[in-house]
Amino acid sequence: MFHLQSVNVSVKDESAWVESGATLGKIYHKIAQKSKVHGFPAGVGPTVGAGGHFSGGGYGNLMRKYGLSIDNIVDAKLVDANGRILDRKSMGEDIFWALRGGGGASFGVILSWKLKLVRVPEKVTVFNVTRTSEQGVTDVLYKWQFVAPVLPKDLFLRARPEIENNTEGKKIAEVSFIGQFLGQTHELLPLMSERFPELGLRREDCHEVSWFESVVFWAELPLGTPRSIYLNLKNKPIAFFKAKSDYVKKPIPKKVIEYMFKAMLEIGNIWMEWNPHGGRMSEISSSASPSPHRAGNLYMIQYYTSWFQDEGIEATNRYIHLTRKLHEKMTPFVSRNPREAFQNYRDLDLGANLYNQSNLLTARAYGSKYFEGNFERLVRVKTMIDPHNFFRHEQSIPPI
Repeated sequence: MFHLQSVNVSVKDESAWVESGATLGKIYHKIAQKSKVHGFPAGVGPTVGAGGHFSGGGYGNLMRKYGLSIDNIVDAKLVDANGRILDRKSMGEDIFWALRGGGGASFGVILSWKLKLVRVPEKVTVFNVTRTSEQGVTDVLYKWQFVAPVLPKDLFLRARPEIENNTEGKKIAEVSFIGQFLGQTHELLPLMSERFPELGLRREDCHEVSWFESVVFWAELPLGTPRSIYLNLKNKPIAFFKAKSDYVKKPIPKKVIEYMFKAMLEIGNIWMEWNPHGGRMSEISSSASPSPHRAGNLYMIQYYTSWFQDEGIEATNRYIHLTRKLHEKMTPFVSRNPREAFQNYRDLDLGANLYNQSNLLTARAYGSKYFEGNFERLVRVKTMIDPHNFFRHEQSIPPI
């Protein structure tokens, strides 16, 4: 899909047609070229491809204000198994519903998407405050669970636990609290002082930037990086990795957070992202799109373990085993019946159709976790548009 990457922005009707091979970085760059007060709620990784990101749900730092990417998509062009090119009107609302969060690869080839742009201020405030285990970060992270999901919609505050070396070279747990406020510093500081004084946010921690510059900040590039770099960013060769996900509905106890840090120290090359819900995410029905993880969730966790390719099969097995072990130990403290998971963090541990076959019972195992009650509707849509299962993969939606 890399050959299909055009982005056409219309400020007049606040929309953009985006081909599936375009990266998020290119989309953000094109929007910023046309407007200082428009953006789009999607991920912070500039090299992520639009097609997979959108069709799997697509979340980012505007989700508490505007919801997921799929909540702001108004049309799409799809090639079905018979070679027809369909838009929203010709495919019908059921199929259009399924594409937005149901995993587009089950239904056809999605050529392009029409985005509804959202309003952003000319200046937003971003910050990244780090606290370590030596600074009592367990208490701060525990309190974060009560604060981040109920902050005003304009404030998104991610927590990123990871393992780092201290000044003496000793591995310790630390958490980065990374925030974006759709406003200015003088409004943010009293809010944080009232709601989350434990973090100790200071004026010198804050940067007032344009919305596009906030994209640069989240990508961990230096502020002031030329916009044009976003047109040429390439994914670097990566190490092996294992990713898993969870949704949390009740605050995790401090003792469990302490155990989590110990397990992370044992694994070593691991980080997590705790992304708060609430705000707009709690207002959208769980059946509005295939992605059901809405009201009732405090936050989502991503577990991400990586290792170098030359470490060998023993290291690979060790990292995967330890990551699964940590995930298993978290079971009592996350969602259950089903244990929810995010479809775009594809996890074959949840079940997989192997040998190019599709089995409804197997699909229901992972489908119930990704889509909950929406899985059965996805199966009906699949049967409607692709009854012979031309489009399939290990975790696709099968027809009846």
